[in-house]
Amino acid sequence: MNRIKKGDQVIIIAGADKGKKGEVVRVAGEKLVVQNINIVKRHTKPNPQAGQPGGIIEREAPIHSSNVMLLNPATGKGDRVGFKVLGDGRKVRVFRSSGEALDA
Repeated sequence: MNRIKKGDQVIIIAGADKGKKGEVVRVAGEKLVVQNINIVKRHTKPNPQAGQPGGIIEREAPIHSSNVMLLNPATGKGDRVGFKVLGDGRKVRVFRSSGEALDA
């Protein structure tokens, strides 16, 4: 079970975008794509067969999961994530600072 999932609100703790907040769009192993974070410019050639125009396209690049922290809505700060097994056998993510469950 991953500590960070698609749709989670995260805060960037390292890199050029440090301090910015965003939503996780895609998770691929240890890498995350966060909305409007780590924007790169990609120079692309036009492809008329695919209907793709050429030019400079800005898009989000992946960022390593060690450079983000899950945003705790109660405090508004980044928080570490742990796991807890409930009485009915379900495994849920919990904030380390408060112990409250993320997955209800």
